[in-house]
Amino acid sequence: MYNLVDLTDKKILVVGASSGIGKQTAVTLSRLGAKVILAARREDKLMETLALLEGEGHSVKRFDVQDTDGIEKVVNDIVAESGALDGMVYSAGLGTALPLQQTKPEKINQVFDVNFFGFIETVRQLCRRGRFNPGMRIVGISSVASIRGDKSKTAYSASKSAMDSAVRCIAREVADKGICINSVAPSMTATELYTHYLDKYGEDSETNKDLLKRQYLGIAETSDIANAVAFLLSPAARFITGITLPVDGGLTTC
Repeated sequence: MYNLVDLTDKKILVVGASSGIGKQTAVTLSRLGAKVILAARREDKLMETLALLEGEGHSVKRFDVQDTDGIEKVVNDIVAESGALDGMVYSAGLGTALPLQQTKPEKINQVFDVNFFGFIETVRQLCRRGRFNPGMRIVGISSVASIRGDKSKTAYSASKSAMDSAVRCIAREVADKGICINSVAPSMTATELYTHYLDKYGEDSETNKDLLKRQYLGIAETSDIANAVAFLLSPAARFITGITLPVDGGLTTC
């Protein structure tokens, strides 16, 4: 039987694999045959993800994306241990909500360190000779916040817009290396963030009802996002690069 999304023996690094979308993405990739390198700050959480993976050949690497100066060494270590990579998913992110009067430069930098600067440095290091296999594919987890404004989301939305803009530029620069890079922009997804959202507003609140009216396919499951990521990592998506794919339950059509 023909399998459109076949990742058998593909070595894929998932940054931010300790929870949420990153965690589910790692599980989904393992089910599709990939050998997954799990990366995040908390090794105990990574071990929990590792226990959920199917197949063999997976590994764990402590990875603090805020330490941009240390990313080169981490990438070197990963390649030395696992060999050149076939893919990378960047799912590390801070969803910090900051009212304008609290959006000071140091707070903006904290968000950008994780959401943007860590992404760029990881991509930069992976795109160096000897660290990737021909046809490597990179996917950044962005957000519909990159194109939709909301109160207290200035820093977060700006960081995701920066990711999407960078993807378009990097795609042109690495195409001659046979690398494709894209981002996926989820809307509200059933993660810890949505739990906090419901704690704040309530499931029966007008705020939540308004969200569900605009996001008319409902709240996404992490698997919905992971499936889109898996497709973009697969050879089936070889002719797609430099785009941001909304996975948003219709939100951006309203």
